[in-house]
Amino acid sequence: MAARQLRWILFGELLGYLFWGNWLSSHGGWSLGEVAWFVAGFFFGGRLLFVLTTFAISRPASDPLPPALRVGPLGALRMVMGEYIALCVLFTVVQPFERFWLGPDRLAHCAARPLPLLLIHGYQCNRGFWFWLRRKLEAAGWTVATHSLEPVYADIDSYSEGIARRIDEVLATTGAPQVILVGHSMGGLASRAYLRRHGIGKVARLITLGSPHQGTQLARLGLGPNARQMRVGSDWLNALQAPLPPASVAIYSCHDNYVFPQQACSTLEGATNVAIGGVSHLGMAFSPRVLGSLMEALEASV
Repeated sequence: MAARQLRWILFGELLGYLFWGNWLSSHGGWSLGEVAWFVAGFFFGGRLLFVLTTFAISRPASDPLPPALRVGPLGALRMVMGEYIALCVLFTVVQPFERFWLGPDRLAHCAARPLPLLLIHGYQCNRGFWFWLRRKLEAAGWTVATHSLEPVYADIDSYSEGIARRIDEVLATTGAPQVILVGHSMGGLASRAYLRRHGIGKVARLITLGSPHQGTQLARLGLGPNARQMRVGSDWLNALQAPLPPASVAIYSCHDNYVFPQQACSTLEGATNVAIGGVSHLGMAFSPRVLGSLMEALEASV
C-alpha cells in the first residue's frame, strides 16, 4: 500500500536523523539544540531543494505563456511555496496516515446531486491526496468516493480492474446509474485505461487535473513501468485510444512543474481543454483556483 510505503520511508528518514544526531552529539560535540537545527534544516531544506529542482527542470521546456495567465514575481513565489507546503503536508502528514485523515468515504443515496464523483489520484500518491478537495466538494453537495491505485509502481493498465470494482461499489451504494471520474495526474491516464477496457457505460464524464495525456519529460526520472508509460512518445501512450464520455474536460496549469511542456503534454483530444495559471502540480490539491475550475466543469454536467 502507498500509505505503508510512505510510513516506512518516514521511519527510515527518522532513523537516519537519529543516527546522525547521535554521531554529531557524541563525536562532533554538538549540543541538542544544534542537532535539532541540523535535522530541521535537512528535513525542510531538502524538500525545498526538491521543489526548486522541479521548477528549474520544467522552466526551459515550458510552453510560451498566454499573457492572461502570466504571474509576476510575487505570484511565482506564492506558487513555489504552495508546491512546497503541499509536498510537506501530503507526503509527511496526510498520505502516510490517510485512514486517519480521511476515514471511510461518506456514500449515501445521491439526493442533492444526481451522480457521485470518484476521485483517482496520481503517481506515488494515494487517496489522501484528496484530503482538502473532498471536503470542499462534499460541502457543495456532491457525493464523493475515493480510490487508491495499488501497487504504487505498476503497469497503468493493471489499475483498471480496481477502478472497475470501486465504480461498482459506488453505484451499488448510492443507487446512481453512473459516476463522474475525476483524475489527477496519472489518475487521468488510469481512468482512460479503465475506459479503454470497460467502455463508458458506467461513466458519465471524465475530468482530469494536470494529467500527462501526451506524457511528460519528467517521467524519465521516475521509477516503475507506470513512469516509463508516461514518457513522451511512449508506445503505451500512443496506443491509448480510449473512448471518452461526452463533455469530458482536461484542466491543466501552464505552470505545472511535473507535466511539461504543459500545453503539449496536458491537452486531450476530444475533451474541452481548460488552461489555468499560477498553480503547481501538487499545489492543485489545495488550490481554490483548481477547485473553481473543477466546480465549473461539474456544474456544466448537471
